Amino acid sequence: MIPDLETPRLRLRALTLDDAAATQLLFPHWEVVRHLNARVPWPYPDDGALNFYLDVELPAMARGEHWTWAIRLKDGADHHIGVIGLMAGENDNRAFWLALPWHGQGLMTEACGPVTEFWFGALGFERLRIPKAVANTASRRVSVKQGMRVVATEDRDFVEGRLPAEIWELTRGDWNAGRRA
Repeated sequence: MIPDLETPRLRLRALTLDDAAATQLLFPHWEVVRHLNARVPWPYPDDGALNFYLDVELPAMARGEHWTWAIRLKDGADHHIGVIGLMAGENDNRAFWLALPWHGQGLMTEACGPVTEFWFGALGFERLRIPKAVANTASRRVSVKQGMRVVATEDRDFVEGRLPAEIWELTRGDWNAGRRA
């Protein structure tokens, strides 16, 4: 079961199929998708969100391999404004996107706090690893604020193309030592 999570400004609720329509409207913008994994089709198809939720995300959540939340403003729009998710695996444990009107307000850093706490506390993992394009400065700032460090560099395929990438890591010990954002 994926619990609801809250921050001062946000309510995170487990992703459902009902979230596909808002995702379809807010997600397919170049500045949102360009640094995401190349598995994201571009141009984004008209049924991309619905198919991704039906075929990939919701089944992975049901199997207990993904924990994914729709991000909502407590005092804002009735629909979600982005998505954040955790994935079991070796080097790719968290992904997120936020719709353009809400960029630059610290909302994703705020959402990452309780999600990271869930990863280490409720799920009991020892480390969180996140790959990201070096050019994705906003995402890199979130990692820095959480006390993460770069543990590897490599080239990876993103929607924008093959780019230099970094693997960022946060250990349970560092998280518990108070390096939370």
